[in-house]
Amino acid sequence: MTPSTMRTIDCDYLIIGSGISGLMAAHYLSGSGKVIVASKRELDLSNSAWAQGGVSCVMDDKDSFESHCEDTHGAGAGLCNDEVVDTIIRGGPQSIEELEKMGVEFARKENGEYDLGKEGGHTHRRVLHSGDITGREMIDGVLGSIRDNPNIQFEEHLMAIDLVTTGWLGMPGKSQCIGAYFLRTQNSEILAIRAPVVVLATGGAGKVYLYTSNPDTATGDGIAMAWRSGLPVRNMEFIQFHPTCLYHPEAKSFLISEAVRGEGGVLLNSAGESFTEKSDPRGSLAPRDIVARANDDEMKRRGDKCVYLDISFKGEEFLKKRFPNIYATCLKYGYDMAKEPIPVVPAAHYTCGGVEASVRGETALPGLYAIGEVTCTGLHGANRLASNSLLEGMVCAKEFADLMKEKPVEFDASSIVIPDWQYGHAVASDEAVVVEHNWNEVRTCMWDYVGIVRTNKRLERALRRIENLRREIREYYLDYLVTRDVLELRNLIDVAELIVRSSLQRQESRGLQYTLDFPERDPDAEDTIMQSKPTAAASLQRGS
Repeated sequence: MTPSTMRTIDCDYLIIGSGISGLMAAHYLSGSGKVIVASKRELDLSNSAWAQGGVSCVMDDKDSFESHCEDTHGAGAGLCNDEVVDTIIRGGPQSIEELEKMGVEFARKENGEYDLGKEGGHTHRRVLHSGDITGREMIDGVLGSIRDNPNIQFEEHLMAIDLVTTGWLGMPGKSQCIGAYFLRTQNSEILAIRAPVVVLATGGAGKVYLYTSNPDTATGDGIAMAWRSGLPVRNMEFIQFHPTCLYHPEAKSFLISEAVRGEGGVLLNSAGESFTEKSDPRGSLAPRDIVARANDDEMKRRGDKCVYLDISFKGEEFLKKRFPNIYATCLKYGYDMAKEPIPVVPAAHYTCGGVEASVRGETALPGLYAIGEVTCTGLHGANRLASNSLLEGMVCAKEFADLMKEKPVEFDASSIVIPDWQYGHAVASDEAVVVEHNWNEVRTCMWDYVGIVRTNKRLERALRRIENLRREIREYYLDYLVTRDVLELRNLIDVAELIVRSSLQRQESRGLQYTLDFPERDPDAEDTIMQSKPTAAASLQRGS
């Protein structure tokens, strides 16, 4: 039985997502008003918490901001924004200092200096880390610092359905975001949260692929919601595949950090031969797009199911100290990385495209801001430099909070009535198997046809299947009461279509987009922009 009246909750700042960008934004904003942080699962389950390698930041006198910028541009293959790159990289040390004030500890040498790591594409050691669970340590530290803040309200198991705008409500003037509809997944209640400032910090979309290093939460929710509201989405063809996920049938999504290669690990084929040097003189430490393609090509050429990563020459003592989690996990699955190479395969890892946003979080829709992996700010270009993701999330959270202090919000959203959710004739589903089938079909289709190496023929085949699946998923969405699985599937299919259409639009090979039909770079190439007509949140509700 559906409720007749919907609850509406008010706050000054609504943050959707609880990764490093969302939590840091809440920290910075907490002195300016009431903040609600909505997380669709537990607060500490995010891509940020799964990050192993670390966060890149210039902390060594021998390094420089200019060098870090140059490395970022090199990985980004000509599509990075100069001003954005400079702002984010120069903002790194201040963000690290803030984290340390909140109790986060980074590894140091015996002399007290930072124990900086090196990863693919970097010309200096500049990756701060906490062993090989850096993201977990950062999230735990930040949460521990702000969890008891009376101005921050944390809402777990609360999944956003769609944004609500004044344009959809039929109000005059330029459309403004005033909140969102949510599903409380524990009891199926649908409610609204109303705020003059809404922040998308929902992360990426790795789960659109069959094999990914991402947690189950990475279903592109913020990208899909923004696109359905008419916002431009940029460069969605650039999906980064991490070269080294552990290859084992039971090792779900376990990443072997790039820091392993940074400490000397070498990729080998099944014959024990190093092969990445054929693609790039930097070998196993070339940028991720190059190494992932090299792995993919070597596996296909030899008919192998995986390649191998060898760091056994470093010895057990070093590996247990530097990579305690990776060492223990590999051992759990029967691989002793101190004695033998470990099997690895590429897997979808990071969404370099996303909602078009400034370094301060501004989007095309007043009242709506976006920070972190959900965005495309111009930092990553056509391929993200290793360990620049946590850096972007932290610095952009600070930039956004500074913007809020410089330009206090004058818009009053609390007097605007958000209509009750329309259930129409929807009933509880007795066909959950349909959702599971469609979920698997979307991810398999994307893996088979929109992977590391693409062709127009494969992309067109994928698009036809995705269009058919979208129709099926929409019918299911309208006929049955919403669940988290249905909402994630709905977002997943929207993101899948954006990736395919963006890939078809870019008729060149650059960074993470490699197509056999257009193997060269286009010297005049620009960003790929996809934009829908605003559909407004409730236009996709039951009975509409």
